[in-house]
Amino acid sequence: VNSILNTVDFIHSNGSCVFRTCHEESKRVVFQMGTADAERALRTAKLVENDVAGIDVNMGCPKEFSLKGGMGAALLKQPSKVKEILTTLVQGVKIPVTCKIRILPTLEETLQLVRVIEGTGVAALAVHGREQHERSEWPCHSDVIREIARSASIPVIANGGSLDIQSYQDAEKFKTVTGCSSVMLARAAQWNPSVFRKEGPLPIGEVVCQYLRLAIDYDNPYSNTKFCVSRMLHTEVERGTAIGTSLMSAHSMKELCKIWDLESHLEEAERRRTDRTDQLSLQEQKELGVASFCPSAAKKRRMEVEVSEEGVMELCVQFYMKEFSGQKSPKQVLSEWMRSQHMKPPTYNTIERKKDRQFKSTVAVGNDRYSSSIWAKSKKAAEQAAATVVLLVNGVDLYHTL
Repeated sequence: VNSILNTVDFIHSNGSCVFRTCHEESKRVVFQMGTADAERALRTAKLVENDVAGIDVNMGCPKEFSLKGGMGAALLKQPSKVKEILTTLVQGVKIPVTCKIRILPTLEETLQLVRVIEGTGVAALAVHGREQHERSEWPCHSDVIREIARSASIPVIANGGSLDIQSYQDAEKFKTVTGCSSVMLARAAQWNPSVFRKEGPLPIGEVVCQYLRLAIDYDNPYSNTKFCVSRMLHTEVERGTAIGTSLMSAHSMKELCKIWDLESHLEEAERRRTDRTDQLSLQEQKELGVASFCPSAAKKRRMEVEVSEEGVMELCVQFYMKEFSGQKSPKQVLSEWMRSQHMKPPTYNTIERKKDRQFKSTVAVGNDRYSSSIWAKSKKAAEQAAATVVLLVNGVDLYHTL
């Protein structure tokens, strides 16, 4: 539990957050996974089952990375593996399990697969009305989805109609045409998430601002935030309009916020997170994986520096490359700063912890030594974290340029 953001975070061994959710969406969000391994799928599902409303297995993704891994559409012609994966999940978790497929070359082949899926006990089946080789600009085979819905004994969710859906009423029409119990949207929802409103979609500019406020409040990664906004403004990006060009030229959350006049919202959110972090003990910060270098707030916050028995100054710092996208790295900033102070270049001493292959670096600056109290997944990340500690302790702006 992330007490700073009031979220539930699932953290990778390298310290990065791979999935973040919150209480407000726990009864609505469905966790979709790609998998080719029943036991691994179950282990993953067990990790999240208390914080999501359901588990969905994507058995229709036609992307190359998915096919090479034996996932997605690669499963469409492996009914025994489909059965194993879904049965294992249904029997192993206490929340509903669903899956999504694409149609096969013939209706009979598709119905045979549907019957296998029905037998696993899944709560519902989503059907994308295209074959594996058919791209999104090709027509959706609504007639095939309708036959599947007519024959199936479980709820069928219609998918693949985004080209013709721009409103709630359009989705209702797709539902009626296919005879399904509900509709799943991907691209139409990416283009305008308010497409689900019965009253009609909101202006896209308003939606972008609402989304950015949420992204700021929940500290969503800049790269993912930019991607989502670029999908909402895909027409502007494709046409190369002023706002589309500004969006694609942005290299940080701050630059994104500047386009929509949300800089003050970003600053307030960072100040709030900094205040909450300051109330935590160093051990609690370590457990949360809190990085002490919140870009605009780092200079303002009270940092809890510890000095080890060896005399090394330590801060609870993790280095994430995405935080410095388009910016100079901490090591580069440190080198420039030291040259401006007429100091000798920093020297790094990095060690590896053999049991888990994690790294820790100590950097010597003059007569002082600095390090992060958190071990890193790579030698480079450990050195960047150590450089960040030097900059923070000495009050140097992480985006310092000379």
